[in-house]
Amino acid sequence: MCALTGCAATETDATSTFVLPPAGATPDYQLGGGYDPADGVGIVGRDRSDDPAEGLYSVCYVNGFQTQPGELDSWPDDLLLHRDGGPLFDPDWPDEALLDTSTPERRERIAEIVGPWIEGCADSGFDAVEFDNLDSYTRSDDALDVEDNLALAASFVDIAHDAGLAAGQKNAAEEASVLRERAGFDFAVVEECSVYRECAAYTDVYGDAVIDIEYADELPRSFAEMCADDEAPASMVLRDRDLVTPSDDGYVFETC
Repeated sequence: MCALTGCAATETDATSTFVLPPAGATPDYQLGGGYDPADGVGIVGRDRSDDPAEGLYSVCYVNGFQTQPGELDSWPDDLLLHRDGGPLFDPDWPDEALLDTSTPERRERIAEIVGPWIEGCADSGFDAVEFDNLDSYTRSDDALDVEDNLALAASFVDIAHDAGLAAGQKNAAEEASVLRERAGFDFAVVEECSVYRECAAYTDVYGDAVIDIEYADELPRSFAEMCADDEAPASMVLRDRDLVTPSDDGYVFETC
């Protein structure tokens, strides 16, 4: 759990509290495998299958709107979005199938599967959880819309808060305001907001509670310039896109 100054506790109800990310802390994003964070790192994101970083603010990654690679067969077929006789896959991540969030009944069943993952993050000692692929509706051939995913996101946030976890919006810049207001997200974990010039869409909503990961393979300008930008979030890191560990070729880690 967070042992840093700047971690603010927020009441959710009479029995549950969660802790917000420390404002301006240096992040690391370790979805490719956990390792000892560099000196000065205060926020670490890791997969739900990993352990949190001891003594640091730890964010648990959950793929809440698409299947994880290698887990397709563990999902009921009717909870997968189908097109042309088979599951519809993310074009950028072809081993991730979209979940069908189009009806209340399906959303409830998805939440029954994902809910224990969220609670498992809390049991493992994470401080917060982020839900990836909120924007899956944009890849659904118009089978889903933002209201479908918003309704499911609200269920996820409720489960997270009940478990004592802060809930992080992942990407979906254009919906940041409505996601905070209606789903109840507390902070944002974003990718390449500087590349796409959309950081203000998050910071206008979440202030300093925005954690930005930029990737080294497609920088339109130097990372130093990104850090110096007036719209840059207070917490930024440059990583390799595969998020490998320091012992692997291609590892990149740079901070502002």
